[in-house]
Amino acid sequence: MTTPTDPRTVFETSGSDLDAARAVFEEAYDGDGFLPERSARSFDYRFRSVGDPSMSFRSTRFDARMTGTVDTPDEFSVTWVSDGGGVLDVGRDEVALVPGRPVVFPSGRPFRFDLADVRQSLVQLDRVFLERVAAEAYGTEPGTLVFDHTVAPSTPALRAWNHAVQESARVVLGSTPVSTLALAETARRTALAVLSTFAHRIVAPEVPVPAGATGRVRQAVEYMHAAANTPITTTDVAEHVGLSIRGLQQAFQRQLGTAPNAMLRGIRLDRVRDELRAGTPNDTTVASVAVRWGFAHLGRFSAAYTRRFGEYPRDTLRS
Repeated sequence: MTTPTDPRTVFETSGSDLDAARAVFEEAYDGDGFLPERSARSFDYRFRSVGDPSMSFRSTRFDARMTGTVDTPDEFSVTWVSDGGGVLDVGRDEVALVPGRPVVFPSGRPFRFDLADVRQSLVQLDRVFLERVAAEAYGTEPGTLVFDHTVAPSTPALRAWNHAVQESARVVLGSTPVSTLALAETARRTALAVLSTFAHRIVAPEVPVPAGATGRVRQAVEYMHAAANTPITTTDVAEHVGLSIRGLQQAFQRQLGTAPNAMLRGIRLDRVRDELRAGTPNDTTVASVAVRWGFAHLGRFSAAYTRRFGEYPRDTLRS
């Protein structure tokens, strides 16, 4: 629910039905194969989320065991528990979730979890938003953020994090109306706290500018690489470099012998290939990666991928 004067969206649900709980949490975390199992406690659950598209605070009470796979490619999340716990990234780079230690979700891939009887809190940040804040903070072009969830924050960093979260929670979870500007500033401060607390690196993609690309064509190609993970179109690219769509198309044909939309599609295909080569069939599917990079028609995607790389996408993943 929202009001004209308050940009926050609030979602809250609770109950005592295991199947209903499974459905709620699978949807909230883009999950798969969530399997609830009763524990010694009388079963009850509650889930609450408050925030906007840039950032939300979530809280969970779950009096049972739950296992499953989480896949949130468009978000970064930090979680901590005040009761109960378990393991994140089961079978891979396992980290215990215990009271007193916040943990950032593994970056850029699905991961398995096994939790029981938790009182859990979570801060969720939009991926593009956090990567843009990181670029501003470090004075670089936006790049892919990769967090190392196995590194525990230092004691001073943990104290600073707890203070920052408390300050942000007072704004986001407070009972008084919040302005759009106040919520945006709170999200930015929280993003900076995440960056200063949790070990990470920025993988700035190399920008292979084709030979012959100069001036605005070169700027357009660089912009395509930087924003390939967002829903930009040829129109956006033309506006970014100050050309009409026809002017951009003519410049691309003259300098590169190709169309801007073909260049953008090729860049996204390259990103798909990078993800498939980095993943394994156990934690990655061709369909999920293709859809994430804007290829909704899997048949056409497979044909375009094969033409570009000389192999089927499933073969890239298996290798």
